[in-house]
Amino acid sequence: MNRTISGCLAAAGALACLVSCGRGDGGKTIEIALVTKALDSEWWQRVKAGAEEAARSDAAVHLVVLAPEREVNVDQQVSILEDQITRGVAALAVAPAGASEVLPVLERAKSAGIPVLIVDTDVNWPSKLSYIGADNRRAGRLAGEYIVKLLGGKGKVAVIRGILGIATHEDRLAGFREALAGSPGIECVAVQPANSERTLGMSVMENLLTSHPDLKAVFATNDQMALGAVEAVAARNLTGQVAIVGVDATSEAVRAIQAGRLAADVAMHPEALGRDSVLAAIRAARKRPVAPRIDTGETLVTRENAAQFSGNAGVSHP
Repeated sequence: MNRTISGCLAAAGALACLVSCGRGDGGKTIEIALVTKALDSEWWQRVKAGAEEAARSDAAVHLVVLAPEREVNVDQQVSILEDQITRGVAALAVAPAGASEVLPVLERAKSAGIPVLIVDTDVNWPSKLSYIGADNRRAGRLAGEYIVKLLGGKGKVAVIRGILGIATHEDRLAGFREALAGSPGIECVAVQPANSERTLGMSVMENLLTSHPDLKAVFATNDQMALGAVEAVAARNLTGQVAIVGVDATSEAVRAIQAGRLAADVAMHPEALGRDSVLAAIRAARKRPVAPRIDTGETLVTRENAAQFSGNAGVSHP
């Protein structure tokens, strides 16, 4: 928790510095592009809000936030990135939707002299200036440790995961499995993809309940899928009998925790992600030092602390 508070204080100081500096670089407009995986969910909209807050703190900055229509539309993200390179932006912050497809275009950005910062989903690319985001493996461990404790170390569990091959979901799954490794009484009976989509999450959960009627808990690697799973459980009148844990702590997910429909969640602080990404991109555009790793933190949200996250869910940094 102290790490997250320190991050907030550092970011506040950076914001103040940017405000005082104003157009300290000769009045030239600094064009920054933040390209996310999507903007079709509350979580990405809150990343955008944090980014815009940071950009407003500096009158010299012009920010664009762009994304494909859906997270699975990787080719569309590649086209967006190509357009921004052609525009000659001063810095590029990117949440890669697919590493293998996106890396060649990031190499083009590097060749054009555009600093590239990786956001939310890390990639193995030596030329990135910085990675800004939470530790997704640690988030998965938090979820797994909670489920192990909740079940008393015994029972069948399953995972509803995001798109195959996306590092965010691979890391969350890996962390979850690490948490379960020390509890031989916990059996993971299935890992099923639902592409980070609510309707698919509901459909996958329905199938899991049919295939495994003695299922005790499910870890969904984001809240869209978790909330779909909540609906499927409610439709079977099993609310409270099958524990669901998500990731992101969106406002709807926090309300579901408070109502007892969702067991827990892991907050990933999207406003901090957007804010810190843009602050780092501004520093990069001005050729100032940027830390190679900026950790935006993660927090387990349960019924005991959910009130801290209601209203502006995931913003609280206790």
